[in-house]
Amino acid sequence: MSLFNIFDVAGSAMSAESIRLNTTSSNLANSNSVSSSEGETYKARHPIFAAELNKYTSQQGASVPVWVAGIVESQKPLRAEYNPDHPMANVEGYIFKPNVNVMEEMANMISASRSYQTNVEVAEASKQMLMRTLQLGQ
Repeated sequence: MSLFNIFDVAGSAMSAESIRLNTTSSNLANSNSVSSSEGETYKARHPIFAAELNKYTSQQGASVPVWVAGIVESQKPLRAEYNPDHPMANVEGYIFKPNVNVMEEMANMISASRSYQTNVEVAEASKQMLMRTLQLGQ
């Protein structure tokens, strides 16, 4: 395994965690939105990570980059609230709120941020190791 593969793996992980941070921030931004129907209500979104195994499986102990296979909407039920005085209330007097759990999203954001930071440190440590290796030849 080449030391250069570490940059591919850390870079793909940083890219994936960046997408995770963006979807989390979108969920938090829409956590208080209100709608008059279930179809129009914002649903929490989460990225699905997958390992890029196709070209790396033949090598024993190979490093495997990560990629985002897709972003899926949460299947948790929406929150229906009876509030007939609300301007967005439907005919029955209900408003619908997103299925975003703010505490869960904050924990997700902290986790994604720390994972991103860890991958930055891995890339920086690898760069320093390569630079020291090059200096050995001087």
